[in-house]
Amino acid sequence: MPSLTHFLGLQNSNISVESGFYSILSVVALQILCLWLFDGLVFGGIRVNVWGDRNLVTTSLSSQQDIAYTPEASSFVDVLASFTLGLFSPQVAQNDAHLLGQHTVRMSPISTAQLNPYGEIYCLPSSGNAVLVPVLLNNTNPVALKYSITPLGFGPGQPEFLDLSGKELRAIEQARVEALQLTRPVSQDETDEYDEYDDDPIPKHSPSLQRTQTLVHIRLSKPGILRLERVFDTSSTEARLVIPSDLTVVPCPQAGFTPDKQAENNIRCAGQENDVQLMMDINGVPPLRLKWSKTVNGKREAFLVEGIEGGRHSKSSPSSDPSSQIASISADSTKWTPAPEKLQVPLAISLDIPGSHIYALEEVMDATGNTVLIDGNTPDNLANHRAMRSFTVLRRPAISFKHCSLEHPVSLAIGSEAALTVSTIDADPVDAPWEVSIKYQPSSGDKSSKRFKPWRKTLSTQGSRRDLAIGVTAPAENEQWCAGDVLAPESCNVVEKPIPTAEIQWTKIHECSGDTGVSATLVLHGTPPFHVYYTVQKDSEVPKEMSKTFASSRGQFTLQPEQSGHYIFTFTKISDANYQRVEFDGPSINQIIHPPASADFIGIPKGPGRKKAINSCEGRLVDVEVELRGSPPWSLELQLVGPQSSEILTISNITLNRKTIQIPIPEAVDQEGGAFEIDLISVEDKSRCKLPISVPGVSVNVRRLKPTVKFYGVNGKRQVTVLERERAGLPLRLTGESPWRMKYHRVGDDGVTSLTLKTPNDVVYVSEKGLYEILEISDAQCPGSVIGDASDYRVDWVPRPTAKLSEHTPATYEPLNGSYILPPLCEGMDDHVDLDLTGRPPFQIMYNIAQGNDQGGTRLIDQPIFNSIQPRTRFQLHTSDPGRVYYEVKQIGDGAYPLENHKNTPIPRYERLLFEQQVSLRPTARFKNRNRLSYCLYDLFTPLDRLSSDGLVVLEGTPPFQLELSIKNLATSHVDQQMIEVHDHSWKLSLQTYQFTSVGPHLVVIQSVADASHCAHAALDPLATSVWVDVAEAAAIVPVDRREDFCVGEAAQFQLEGTPPWSIGYRINGKAYTQEAKVSPFSLLQQQAGEFTVTSVAHQQKMCKASITDLRFSVHPLPSAQVGHGKRIYQDIHEGDQAEIVFTLVGEPPFTFTYQRLELTTGRGKPGKVLETHTVSRIYSNEYSIFSALEGTWTVTSISDRYCRYPPTQPELGTQKN
Repeated sequence: MPSLTHFLGLQNSNISVESGFYSILSVVALQILCLWLFDGLVFGGIRVNVWGDRNLVTTSLSSQQDIAYTPEASSFVDVLASFTLGLFSPQVAQNDAHLLGQHTVRMSPISTAQLNPYGEIYCLPSSGNAVLVPVLLNNTNPVALKYSITPLGFGPGQPEFLDLSGKELRAIEQARVEALQLTRPVSQDETDEYDEYDDDPIPKHSPSLQRTQTLVHIRLSKPGILRLERVFDTSSTEARLVIPSDLTVVPCPQAGFTPDKQAENNIRCAGQENDVQLMMDINGVPPLRLKWSKTVNGKREAFLVEGIEGGRHSKSSPSSDPSSQIASISADSTKWTPAPEKLQVPLAISLDIPGSHIYALEEVMDATGNTVLIDGNTPDNLANHRAMRSFTVLRRPAISFKHCSLEHPVSLAIGSEAALTVSTIDADPVDAPWEVSIKYQPSSGDKSSKRFKPWRKTLSTQGSRRDLAIGVTAPAENEQWCAGDVLAPESCNVVEKPIPTAEIQWTKIHECSGDTGVSATLVLHGTPPFHVYYTVQKDSEVPKEMSKTFASSRGQFTLQPEQSGHYIFTFTKISDANYQRVEFDGPSINQIIHPPASADFIGIPKGPGRKKAINSCEGRLVDVEVELRGSPPWSLELQLVGPQSSEILTISNITLNRKTIQIPIPEAVDQEGGAFEIDLISVEDKSRCKLPISVPGVSVNVRRLKPTVKFYGVNGKRQVTVLERERAGLPLRLTGESPWRMKYHRVGDDGVTSLTLKTPNDVVYVSEKGLYEILEISDAQCPGSVIGDASDYRVDWVPRPTAKLSEHTPATYEPLNGSYILPPLCEGMDDHVDLDLTGRPPFQIMYNIAQGNDQGGTRLIDQPIFNSIQPRTRFQLHTSDPGRVYYEVKQIGDGAYPLENHKNTPIPRYERLLFEQQVSLRPTARFKNRNRLSYCLYDLFTPLDRLSSDGLVVLEGTPPFQLELSIKNLATSHVDQQMIEVHDHSWKLSLQTYQFTSVGPHLVVIQSVADASHCAHAALDPLATSVWVDVAEAAAIVPVDRREDFCVGEAAQFQLEGTPPWSIGYRINGKAYTQEAKVSPFSLLQQQAGEFTVTSVAHQQKMCKASITDLRFSVHPLPSAQVGHGKRIYQDIHEGDQAEIVFTLVGEPPFTFTYQRLELTTGRGKPGKVLETHTVSRIYSNEYSIFSALEGTWTVTSISDRYCRYPPTQPELGTQKN
């Protein structure tokens, strides 16, 4: 039989063979890697079965009952697969490893080729660029393509023919795909219709290609008429060309503004030019259309211009001017297209509106339909860009004086410059800076002066500032771009202000004592307000400058010094609203001044009619201070005014200007107390000029009774008892005039407390206990005295309740920690202590209960509150938990100090009552777990596994322990008693003297336990103090079916005898294995081909093991079948041809297999409809072939050999269950 490759080569058919392993691996490599990492990291190394389930029978059997498996046959690849989580597996990456491969036959239709299948229009942007023209191929794998180009300007009959090989076509496609990948990412929806026969990606703008279609491109780098001539496929068959097969490619149209040197000057003035023309360069095949837009101050308008062409083309016949025409030749007719032209077209614009003007060229279209969007609407330099022109239209500026006119002149001080402001109006900032022409003309009265000369200057503003500060009049104006206007007020009048002057007249002031001062009368010239500066010099002292302010042009003021001396008064400077501190030679006056005598009391309060008050508590004299003015010595007259009489008192020869005078108290007032006044009547100085005095006097209040203070007590008892920290009010009795100032202290304290009292029966509040004593007292006028026999007051606290152990309580005091040690007792026993309480019943006792831990510390168990109405109460102890128990009385409340109101005042720790007690644990015993123990007949009752916790007894208490056990044989009803001494807290069942003499269950029970504390043991849990022991004979295994041949995937069943679980030992091809079984019958699924032998069986946790010598059978591998040697074969044939389908059979002949023919699939992953099914039997060779001229896919569905069948039949295991 000839080989498959040789046969296919003779048929000249396309056969695409894909390797099952390497092709699938390359397609799903990324998915496999993701699964590998996810499984390894998340599931900790669980093996990933990448290529499906290899044991279909195993899955179905597992759904019926629990079945064990023999190990699979292993190789080096299996070992490698275990480390790679199934990435490298010996199985082929297909759902069924026993039925591999498929052979697909397809009928090839007629080949076609179509130039420009989507009817697009092409143009060349420039001479250095190229365009790609698509060619749509159907059922064609091209190896050669021939096309022609007719240059523009040549007549028909002179085309240029070019050839492209398959390699060149693939190179063009590769470059196109790379360019697409650089410009845009490939989306998922663009590859949904990808077919393995399509070598070309689908263009984004084109419809989706069918499975039999491909797309190639012709690279065209010069304009002309492109015509597709021939296309050949791999079988040297010429494809049929679809009409039309030609395409005209012309240069792309272009448009732009003509370069102009004047374009840099893009600033215009409104109304300066009536019409402005912009020249445009337009290239392309006429007639052309142009879209352009105009944007004025952000408002955009769009325009369209059509029919742009030169004057040499005739609209009647294309043959009238052959030299300017190009030919477009088709199969049966000739079309003429005008040749491209370069045109220059003007664009008229208007620049009347001030603001921003932007003119942009947007789109140009030629006669063949090529449309080009003109890029350049947002250039860096709009004025110089070819696609855009921009202008800035400025308004005419205007200028005038600001805040100045002929009617409102500006004031000018002599020797300075006035600030005049010229301001622009409605000026554009782009037009800045502005140049302003200024003219100055002096007034007619100053023409003879040299410093006032007429002048004219041109000044510029600073940057974009709109104001110009100058000192002249009559402005004119000039600017950079646009001429401007001068607005009113165009003139500014400047008036010079005069310097202020004054007319001053001095006048002396004379009295009986002589000259006492001067007065000045002033007439002021200038602009008010005025400030007049003058100096005052006394004797040889430094002159002092002073000033006076006058709001009008006339003023007067008086100067009368209080001290005698030689004075000089001089005027020096004057200021008004326009000039500051102008010096002038003012008049001076010299005068020896003696001020008139005067006197006043020192310390008189401010305010009309207010007098100074003096209090006198003792003595016959009152001191008052007087201040005198004038020339010493002075004589002073005072008047003393009493309730019923008055007297004059004269004090002579006073030489000091401040004098303390002792005034005798009138006799009537001195004896009984009361009030009198002291007034100044007259004063006389050295000049013997006696002057009356009218000033406020002094009021004197004379007291003869001193204030007193004492503590008040009922019946002489000055003592109060209050709760601890509660405020106590100490009553007072005071005499005198409010307010009083009192000082007191607590006896024993260093500090003294002062407070102000306002009522005669005031109260002092204190919060500490002790004896309080009054130290001093004073009222509003005089200091007083403390009444000695009532100067102290005692404050006591109600004592807090206490608790102590009764003297009858058996306890030992431990001075180290201040605790009472109570006698120890066993857990759960009742115990108490008696407490003796002091205070006011009822009592509340808050105490802490704590228990020691193994680390030497304590933990708080509870904090209860105990109530009692009797002074002696019984205190119940906590004995439910073993260990060291500590009791601490934290706080005690009674009727005076209830706990609810004194939660924050616990007993200090060093004063608390402490007692403790040791509670001994009652011994207990239990088994750590209740797992059944397994022994064989005649075994001693000793541990089989020292590391296992089965049979372990856990004891609690104080060692050593006395443990009593009973062992009951249920088969004989015999009970054996054992007494064991244990020195640790755990013990494993180990009875050297006990032997199991019969088969069956035995019950081991803990009867009692005792420890060193001599406490009775706690109640024993019946469930935790017993354990079962199973005693069994040797195990056995019997096969259910006496077969000598099995297939891989079949289950062998065995009947097991003994007590579960069982351990079965077996060999496969000489290698030993072990399998655990929990139920009988037991099924073992065979997964290895070879000889299977059962060697041993054991039960009771692998005990009581028995050897097996006569249980063996053979396991045969499952047969397999392959189509196309296990590969996917695709074969294209034409009508009348046949394809050979080869089947390869693996196993022990004779073979029987079934194959099917399916219709071709229409989508990925969807199997086709079954068209026919055939079964072939009694085949003794390992290869079988058929021939077919039909279209479809051939696959194998089943195969059987001498021993086995695949897929295997489902075994019926339901009758083999227990």
